[in-house]
Amino acid sequence: MKTRIVTAVVGLAVLAVVLVFFDTALFDLVLAAICLIGIHEVFSAMGFGKKQWYLFAAAIPFTLLLMLSASQTARALLLPVGFLTVLFYNICLIANSRTLDFGKMSGLLYFSGVILYCFYSLIYLKRRLPMAQYGYDAIFFILLILCFAWGGDTSAYFAGRAFGKHKLAPVVSPNKTVEGAVGGIIGSMVVGLVATVLYSIPTGSFTTLTVNVTMRHYLIIAVMGAVASVLGILGDLFASAVKRQAGIKDYGTIFPGHGGILDRFDSVMFIAPFVCIVVRYFFYTIQ
Repeated sequence: MKTRIVTAVVGLAVLAVVLVFFDTALFDLVLAAICLIGIHEVFSAMGFGKKQWYLFAAAIPFTLLLMLSASQTARALLLPVGFLTVLFYNICLIANSRTLDFGKMSGLLYFSGVILYCFYSLIYLKRRLPMAQYGYDAIFFILLILCFAWGGDTSAYFAGRAFGKHKLAPVVSPNKTVEGAVGGIIGSMVVGLVATVLYSIPTGSFTTLTVNVTMRHYLIIAVMGAVASVLGILGDLFASAVKRQAGIKDYGTIFPGHGGILDRFDSVMFIAPFVCIVVRYFFYTIQ
């Protein structure tokens, strides 16, 4: 437990430093690095090794271009590089049809797509809500994503320990309970509302230029928290199911006591895109 706490504190400190450079390319590069580490964890989990290094290497250019797509040059290259990457993987399978397992390769590509979609959502928020016009709104929503995920996880853990009796998914994750899941949903809602109150106190709005915070917004945040908690549980169970089929305990060791990138961000995978969708279609169009 001590190791987990120390790792969490160090992780939060690193997050704070990264957010200081939010409005620079460094933030995008850090997300690209996180994506590539996550993709490599899936690469290893699928049983690929040094002989199949080219499968991982092919993902690097596309990942960098996607995460740096705020640049006009990167956006111009994204479509052709994406096409060449898909074509390359097809050629690899044809050329190594006796040694490359299609199921494992499909798992690598699908899981990599989920990872990219998750972290690109943070880039999307940055582009959708530029700091010059929207102040710190994008940072708020990014932190809200983490609050939903990790606040829900923490609440589910303690609720499960205190009240857990009915197993939620005994085959995939024996320790998860229905009572813990309910506690996680409530926890995500509460944490989201508290974060929104704290953020809106200085001005009474998400920015001084756009939407005033009303009870309707708090209702939306509460509903977002409930849905996000369920999505966080699904992300966690999805990652656990893959680990069980791959026969591994953790995806990596980059976070002592926590595992790898995917062990720490599994509950974020589906929450980040969901929050982006809500922000895109609802937040700045309601009064």
